[in-house]
Amino acid sequence: METKLVYLSDLKFNLKVWKEELRFHRKEMEKFEKKLESIAKRNLGIEAMAPLEGFQNKIIREKEVIGRMLQRIRMKKKIIATTDLSEELDGRLRNQQTSMRDDMKTYIKLHYELKEDLMDYFLRWL
Repeated sequence: METKLVYLSDLKFNLKVWKEELRFHRKEMEKFEKKLESIAKRNLGIEAMAPLEGFQNKIIREKEVIGRMLQRIRMKKKIIATTDLSEELDGRLRNQQTSMRDDMKTYIKLHYELKEDLMDYFLRWL
């Protein structure tokens, strides 16, 4: 039972950190959206507008992914809250955590690639 408590505590910590990071990224994407809108208002021509529309679409997509990841975190928290501490630790929770961890790694990699591309775009057009 002690092993299970430690494991669940670690899992709760991971979920909390991931949730905070996703919320931060969502706010960051909202700031980038506003910056793109200010560039769009300048009517800088097709050279600036084509990538801008692409970035807007990527931001919309990223915010959708963030929403789904936050939903998964909420569901995992519910599972943890209803876990019977007298049962043995099964592979189900471990597999779910590994899956979430891998998905977060992929998400973070893609997020920072998008952010880097956005920053390059801002340097050129701001």
